[in-house]
Amino acid sequence: MSGLQSAANIPELRKRIFFTLAMLAVYRAGVQVPTPGINGEALAAFFQQHAGTLFGMFNMFSGGALENFSIFALGIMPYISASIIIQLLTVVIPQLESLKKEGQSGQRKITQYTRYGTVGLSIIQGIFIATGLEGMSGPSGEPIVLDPGVQFKLMTMVTLTAGTSFIMWLGEQVTERGIGNGISLIIFAGIVAGTPSAIANSIQLIKAGEITLFFVPFILLFMFAVVGVIVFFETAQRRIPIQYAKRVVGRRVYGGQSSHLPLKINIAGVIPPIFASSIMMFPATLGGFIQIDWVQRVSAALSPGTFFYYVLFIGMIVFFCFFYTAVTFKPDDVAENLKKNGGFVPGIRPGRKTADFIDKVLTRLTVVGAIYLSAVCVLPTVLISKLNVPFYFGGTALLIIVGVAIDTISQVESHMVMRNYEGFMKQGKGTGR
Repeated sequence: MSGLQSAANIPELRKRIFFTLAMLAVYRAGVQVPTPGINGEALAAFFQQHAGTLFGMFNMFSGGALENFSIFALGIMPYISASIIIQLLTVVIPQLESLKKEGQSGQRKITQYTRYGTVGLSIIQGIFIATGLEGMSGPSGEPIVLDPGVQFKLMTMVTLTAGTSFIMWLGEQVTERGIGNGISLIIFAGIVAGTPSAIANSIQLIKAGEITLFFVPFILLFMFAVVGVIVFFETAQRRIPIQYAKRVVGRRVYGGQSSHLPLKINIAGVIPPIFASSIMMFPATLGGFIQIDWVQRVSAALSPGTFFYYVLFIGMIVFFCFFYTAVTFKPDDVAENLKKNGGFVPGIRPGRKTADFIDKVLTRLTVVGAIYLSAVCVLPTVLISKLNVPFYFGGTALLIIVGVAIDTISQVESHMVMRNYEGFMKQGKGTGR
């Protein structure tokens, strides 16, 4: 922590931090700019009525922009969806897989494809949202769209696509010229923006007597305990020892040193909860619009707090943990790279045996990570449905907040280490002269 406090004394790092804050301020200002042609009061009432559906989840990730239907209403979700699609396609399309192995040049091309995919998804989502809004109305029956028609659809599509493209550009600027993790910080800022209203609602509940003052310290203690558990699991690693054989090239000896291969417990990150939450909220979203008997029964059976909801939610989190880990981490490639560089796991033969060993360790870690993610994500639903706690101590939002905070601190520390290393090299050169 003392190292982070000294970050303000480094001019370059201080400039990067101020630039990041300025870009986040621009993003939050854009959230308040509404898209023309919308009845804001009717739309706000609609979102209050459908808070527990997909609309509420997307509104959370957009930082309230969808509820205001601002120019940033789509948020950064199209970019995340395009990134995930490109990652999945690298497994199927050999050309993309070869690009991924080409280093920075290949990564630039993949980034360009991701941008094209983001624009395409934004256009599709913009058209669907504009069409859907024309058929919606507020709780009192007032229309949400003031002047429906082709002109409204085109204007909404262009506005939302431009807004998402601008957010994507902001994220890339923060990554290059700021402290890094630009896209993650934008999502972080959107979620954290709802904290003041959540605190105000909690204070009102305390004043109304729905939450006793005696219960508040236990809630705060429990909240810190949950955050501590998330920090522990997000930073925990299983380090596989790696030994490099000695190689003699001419008169020099290379290798011979020992290292380790770090494997995180939660390799999949927050992708499994996001996918699982989206699927689980889909029946509730349909139940709010389709007044058919069997649709209503399915929506009620899969509503938060029911047995089927917990079973399916946990099952999908476990499935997506294994699926996303299998897509993003290849034990065969790791074992092959170790073999090419003269590295091996002590006691394990290089090649296929090493790949099988890494896969075995990875499977066990994924099981532990899936259990951890399931517990954290189910926790809010249990507290609300069983204990009548009116706010969330877990879930995807808290995972994102804690994970991004840890990554941001690591980025700042990396900049400080690099700056100190460069200063040491300059001092060494000066002494040598």
